[in-house]
Amino acid sequence: MPLTRVAPILPPILVFDLDGTLAETAGDLIGSLNVILERERIAPVSLADGREMVGAGGRALIQQGFKAAGRAVDPDRLEVLFQDYLAQYESRIAQESHLFPGVVATLDRFEAAGWRFAVCTNKVEGPSLMLLRELGVAQRFGAICGQDTFKVDGQPISKPDPRALTMTIDRAGGDLARAVMIGDSKTDIHTAQAAGIPVVAVDFGYTDAPVHTFAPDRIISSFDSLWDAVESLKIGANVGA
Repeated sequence: MPLTRVAPILPPILVFDLDGTLAETAGDLIGSLNVILERERIAPVSLADGREMVGAGGRALIQQGFKAAGRAVDPDRLEVLFQDYLAQYESRIAQESHLFPGVVATLDRFEAAGWRFAVCTNKVEGPSLMLLRELGVAQRFGAICGQDTFKVDGQPISKPDPRALTMTIDRAGGDLARAVMIGDSKTDIHTAQAAGIPVVAVDFGYTDAPVHTFAPDRIISSFDSLWDAVESLKIGANVGA
């Protein structure tokens, strides 16, 4: 009698955005941007204004900085400035950046209940790894994926393309049917919605409009509330106390 092959049971997974979700990084991101803008004789961006520009990656951030000054940047020049920006950012990767309160305790609680973790960000993968290592939590994530991690037909894919999220879950070995996205912006929310994955939005991150505008499944104001928010989604994962 042939043996029946049983598919392995994959763990539930939380997929986090990075900037503005896991960590407060605006100081280093905007500080690096302003070095580039100063070289281009453009006025610096304030931290308050810059928080609304972060989220789509470094190239988009530079474009936003130019746009705020009423200027445009052509693609070739943008690529040069982006490489300069990356070098500047990596040189100060965590001078001002820090995890939001409650992140470590939250990871501990979910890990004890059998959850796996991943990061899906529009930051480049290399600096994302550097930052999370500096913050002491890189080893907690089964996958840390950025805007340059995945390619389809030779083209990089990133949020809001839902494949960036689903491929991150696959790389981390998580269960797509028991996955939850945690993010702070329209990009994160729309990515999860397009992938058919529930999304919890934090209301303390980087967004140009209140996160409720984009209809996430749940909204939290601190990581202390994430456990209850995920449990209320009733996605079939074991999150018992």
